[in-house]
Amino acid sequence: MKNIPAVKLGIISVSRDCFPIELSAQRRSSVTKAFGSDIYECNITVENETDMLKAVADVKAAGVNALVVYLGNFGPESSEVLIAKNFEGPVMFVAAAEDAADKLIGGRGDAYCGMLNCSYNLGLRNIKAHIPEYPVGAPADIAQMIADFIPVARTMIALKNLKIITFGPRPQDFLACNAPIKQLFNLGVEIQENSELDLLVAFNARSGDPRIPGVIADMEKELGGGNKMPGILPKLAQYEITLLDMIEENKGCKEFAILANKCWPAFQTQFGFVPCYVNSRLASRGIPVSCEVDIYGALSEYIGSCITEAPVTLLDINNSVPADMYEKSIKGKFDYTHKDTFMGFHCGNTPMACLVKGEMKYQLIMNRLLEPDAEPDITRGTLEGDIKPGKITFFRLQGTAEGGLKSYIAQGEVLPVATQSFGGIGIFAIKEMGRFYRHILIEDRYPHHGAVAFGHVGKAIFDIFTYLGVPKISYNQPKSLPYPTENPF
Repeated sequence: MKNIPAVKLGIISVSRDCFPIELSAQRRSSVTKAFGSDIYECNITVENETDMLKAVADVKAAGVNALVVYLGNFGPESSEVLIAKNFEGPVMFVAAAEDAADKLIGGRGDAYCGMLNCSYNLGLRNIKAHIPEYPVGAPADIAQMIADFIPVARTMIALKNLKIITFGPRPQDFLACNAPIKQLFNLGVEIQENSELDLLVAFNARSGDPRIPGVIADMEKELGGGNKMPGILPKLAQYEITLLDMIEENKGCKEFAILANKCWPAFQTQFGFVPCYVNSRLASRGIPVSCEVDIYGALSEYIGSCITEAPVTLLDINNSVPADMYEKSIKGKFDYTHKDTFMGFHCGNTPMACLVKGEMKYQLIMNRLLEPDAEPDITRGTLEGDIKPGKITFFRLQGTAEGGLKSYIAQGEVLPVATQSFGGIGIFAIKEMGRFYRHILIEDRYPHHGAVAFGHVGKAIFDIFTYLGVPKISYNQPKSLPYPTENPF
């Protein structure tokens, strides 16, 4: 995936001047050794602001773009937080646990206490930083914290260098996908909104482009036996080239870009196809293309790509599982109630790697509207199939109508049960989904789209949303923890 950054880690230790500086330096070296991977160890231990400037300059010169600040002892509370302010990239603060009972006089570091002052000073200066769930540990513990920090850091770097390019207004009756864009700028994301006509002009200009045959060949290779409608591939290849060119021509000062495009109903009559398959191919490369100009959906997908370094998708939280299907294929075989299950669906934007058996088809719902009683033509272009079973995280970062931010995260799985339906679709199971659906998704007025990461990555997503300062992070609460709006009777 070329559309996400590489993380170059560095570690700086800090020391309060009334504690042995050697204690912090030795503990830092032990952490570096325990991590065992590529991390730049700054040999300047920070005791004061002059040290801080030297250490930050040192890690920057080494190409470090994500930093661990390690309290090897109590630490200088002002100088240590100024590291984060001057570094200007993602920073994690962690602290050393005490070594042994026989070292509690000459070798006690008091970093447990120092971490409290560190947090207080970060708040005084309005400096954002990542603090792990339990930030104090032995070298092996800190090494694991650093490993957990990598996807958080990668995402923070990516968002700071991201542009979202959109084409077209939201379709009628899809106001749920609309949200104020001010919070995108607050996150460091740039946005460029364009007309569908801009995209159509660019598409027409690439008619007969010499790159088209090569893209067709790649599509044929990917589809294999699923290439059920080969006649539509030339237009899809032309469209893929158009989108990639538009990204390169418009990302400007940003390094990475994703798309949020209008995809129906005028799209089919003017472009002559459904864009879903192309959207799936770009998502496979770390370039999510959300449907229905869902800007925050595209952003959510991109966060998932940065965390997993793997394809993601955007699905409708779509329909209930029929009772007879639940009774026959789920009940007694999996530990889920009927209300824990639902079907996640979209027309055909889920990457091939995430489907059991992907096939090129036509969009049935659009066909009813645009080509009734006719052979599919302009509604061809979906990639359809059941979504592969396995662990998933369903989540979304959303801008509110009032100009704020909110989010949700729910881990679960796609069940190995045939959907017997159309589109890119799967049977999802999330513990206490029924309650979550009513008291979070409905109560907090979320749109129907949710991003899907293939794996249990809720911990990293929660850390990222916390780092971003999202004021409300909801999740599927267990029965023992009622929602505020839940009827207790």
